[in-house]
Amino acid sequence: MYFATFIYQEKETFGVLTESKTHVILIEDVFEYIQKECPKTLMDFIEWDHKNLGVKKIKDILEENQFAEISLENIKLHAPIPYPKRNLFCLGKNYIDHVKEVSGLSGADDSIPKFPIYFSKVANPAIGHKDFINSHSDLTDKLDYEVELAIVIGKDGINIKPEDAQDYIFGYTIVNDISARNIQRKHMQWFKGKSLETFCPMGPYLVHKSEIPFPIKLDIKCMVNGEVRQNSNTKNMIFDISHIISDLSKGMYLKAGDIIITGTPSGVGLGFTPFKFLKSGDQIDCFIEKIGTLTNFVK
Repeated sequence: MYFATFIYQEKETFGVLTESKTHVILIEDVFEYIQKECPKTLMDFIEWDHKNLGVKKIKDILEENQFAEISLENIKLHAPIPYPKRNLFCLGKNYIDHVKEVSGLSGADDSIPKFPIYFSKVANPAIGHKDFINSHSDLTDKLDYEVELAIVIGKDGINIKPEDAQDYIFGYTIVNDISARNIQRKHMQWFKGKSLETFCPMGPYLVHKSEIPFPIKLDIKCMVNGEVRQNSNTKNMIFDISHIISDLSKGMYLKAGDIIITGTPSGVGLGFTPFKFLKSGDQIDCFIEKIGTLTNFVK
């Protein structure tokens, strides 16, 4: 099942995509058959569905009933979770080829991580499909892209065992981890340079975990103005999803709606000689198999 958050008739709401992925069905229409108060946001729905029963109910209802379908042309997609309740959890250097491509840069550490490297990223809000990324040209001329698979947690958990990790996942989406490389270097950490306004494009949809076989092996790509820059597969992560969820949850609660972005493969602008940083007017297409393509433009 594919979920989308969007503006329809000047109101933000959410719904599910039809099988053709050309139309959406309003969640409020579906909830008339569930006889419970309809969640206002997709985040609320995830918290309501912490036992993984709601998605099955919705599937059954959709199969048994006819609903009005709204064309994607008549809505404006937003990020699936525009306002995460907590910062995004992020992994650095989680693909070997990405570690190698930046190893020759001044001050870079070329060692393969023995443990996951975590940092956080502010999204307030995350921007959606076809939204504009503010170049912040007064602060940076080294604007970069990073396509990443994002995990959305489905229920609270602490000290999660690797073999139980999938039970705690609601679904997956795409995040473009926009980065100001000069700010990263200046502050000697990643948080500030990755947290400027509009630096978290997310979407286009949130795909329920039942749509994607586990363990995850999905093609992942990023194109800039049609040029393929990043091209890999999520199976090439150094630390896989089960390891990430288990390790991150040691001694710390993961909560329903938390978002974990899992690192980026090689091909970022910083990795080219000369550098290929983003410029005003650029189009960035982030693709992950079975999820879709997240498109954004540099303002």
